[in-house]
Amino acid sequence: MDAFDCLACGACCCNPEENRLEGYRDYIAVTPRDRELWSRPHLLRRYAIANERGELHMKLLGDEQRCAALLGALGRHVECAIYGQRPRGCRRVEPGDKSCIRYRGERRIGL
Repeated sequence: MDAFDCLACGACCCNPEENRLEGYRDYIAVTPRDRELWSRPHLLRRYAIANERGELHMKLLGDEQRCAALLGALGRHVECAIYGQRPRGCRRVEPGDKSCIRYRGERRIGL
């Protein structure tokens, strides 16, 4: 098994600790440039939420502040309900990169 198996993690799909401590919940923006998701209003209604400025962001749920599109158990088995339509911000973290390692550390998911 790959040491950085995304399907056994999900840490990057949660609001980072720095954001949580500052009360910042607008983690992943959803804009018209995210054509695959933007063109599916039913998915936008389900997984995105507008902030006080009317900007859309991926909806965060629960104490973990995990993305509403993240299915499964963190650190065990996860998958993205909209993987093919996920916004650009979700595509930035690569397995094993600096952000990946930081997010795994914050969520105490083994490396």
